[in-house]
Amino acid sequence: MNKNVITGKVLPILLVMLLTSTTTAFGFLVWHYKNPHYIVLSEKDAEKYKDSKKFNPDYAITFDKDDVDSVNINKFNEVKNLLDTYFYKNVDQNQMLEGAISGMANSLEDPYTVYFTKDQMKEFNEKTQGSYVGIGVSINMDNDGILTVVEAFEGSPAKEVGILPGDKIVKVDDKDVTTIRDDKLIVSMIKGEENTKVKITVFRPSEGTYLDFDVIRKEIKIVNINSEVLEGNIGYIRLIMFDNDIAKDFGTHLNKLLDQGIKGLIIDLRDNPGGDYDQVSAIADRLLPEGLIVYTEDRLGNRSEKKSDSTELNIPLTVLVNGNSASASEILSGAVKDYGKGKIIGTRTFGKGLVQAVVNLEDGSGLKVTIARYFTPSGVCIHEKGIEPDIVVELDEKYKYYPASQVPREDDLQLKKAIEVIKEELGEN
Repeated sequence: MNKNVITGKVLPILLVMLLTSTTTAFGFLVWHYKNPHYIVLSEKDAEKYKDSKKFNPDYAITFDKDDVDSVNINKFNEVKNLLDTYFYKNVDQNQMLEGAISGMANSLEDPYTVYFTKDQMKEFNEKTQGSYVGIGVSINMDNDGILTVVEAFEGSPAKEVGILPGDKIVKVDDKDVTTIRDDKLIVSMIKGEENTKVKITVFRPSEGTYLDFDVIRKEIKIVNINSEVLEGNIGYIRLIMFDNDIAKDFGTHLNKLLDQGIKGLIIDLRDNPGGDYDQVSAIADRLLPEGLIVYTEDRLGNRSEKKSDSTELNIPLTVLVNGNSASASEILSGAVKDYGKGKIIGTRTFGKGLVQAVVNLEDGSGLKVTIARYFTPSGVCIHEKGIEPDIVVELDEKYKYYPASQVPREDDLQLKKAIEVIKEELGEN
C-alpha cells in the first residue's frame, strides 16, 4: 500500500454514550482540505496515477478497498463537477464537503452514528459533560410562542438577580425575541463567554410590568439527580441522565440518605436516555456484589468487561423503568435484575444495546460512531428487545404521554408499587 495515498490515522475518542476507554483507528478514508479541486480514487486507480505529474496525493480522497465500485467513484466526481458548473449559485466547496461527511455517516443506516457540526458538537458536549455557560434557567415556549422561565436554578446568576418562574423573556441585549420561534436561537443569544454580561428583559405577568436584568454569565452545572426520603423511611433517587459527574453525585446523595437512616432505596430511571459507560458502571459497583457488571464486544470479537468489588448495598432495592429508559439505564437495571439484587418495576425498557465512541475532530466538529454491543452479566444483548420488568406496572392511561416526573405523586402507580414492594421486604405490610 502506498502510504502517501492511504494514511491510517489513530484518533482519540471521548467516552460518553456507553463508551469504553480505548482509541479507534479510521484508516479507511483520508480527507485532505488543502485544495478544493480534490479527486476521489480507489487505491488501485491511485497506483496508476502515482507517477503522474498531475496527481498529488495530498489533494486526493482515496479508499483502501480494491473492490470499491469505480462507477460510484466516477459518479461522485461527475456530480461534484456538475454542481460546480451548473448550480445557479456559487458553490461553497466546504459546505459540500460537510454534506458529504454527514452523508457517509447517514448511509450506514445506524441512528446512533452521526456527524456533528461544530455547533452541534458543542451542544452535545454540554449535555454529556453536565455543564454550560449561561444564566441558569430552564425555559419553554408558551402558547403564544414566548420563551418563558420555568425555573431559575438555585445559586444561579438568574436567581441572584431576581428572575422568577413565569417571567417571559422578551428581549436579549435589547433585541426583541418575541417574534423568534426557535427557542434554541434565543438560548444561543443568552449563552456566551463566562463572566460576560447579558441584558435580559422580561415581562412579569403577576405584576404587569417589564423588568431589565443585567446578568453575568457563569458556568452552570446541570442537575441530573435529585433525592428525598419518602414515607416509611424509604430513600428515593432519580437519575435524569448519566453525565460525567453522576457517579460522584450519586454517592453523595446515597450517603446522605443512609445517614438519615433509610431502610430501603428506590432508584428512578424512567425517561433516562443513558450516558457515560464508566459512570453507570461505578454506580452499579456501589450497589452490586462482587462480579461482572457488563461487557462489550466489537466486530472483531474483542471483549471488555466492567466488574464490581465486594462492597454492596445491603438494603431492599427497587428500580423504576419505562419505555424511555435506555442505554446506560439498561446497563444498571439489567445488572440489578441479573443479580436479583432488587426488583425492576414499570414497563419494558427502550432496548439500546449498542456502544458509541465520540471522536473530536480538529475543527471542533465530531463523529459519534457505534463501535460495539454490550451484554448484561448473564450474556444477553438487549438491543431492540429491552428489559422486561420483574413487576409490570402501567401508568393510568391519562398519563400515557407524560414524562414520569410530571405525574402527580398520588397518581404514580409505579412509584406506589415500588414503595409497596420495599415495605413487604421489610415486613411492614
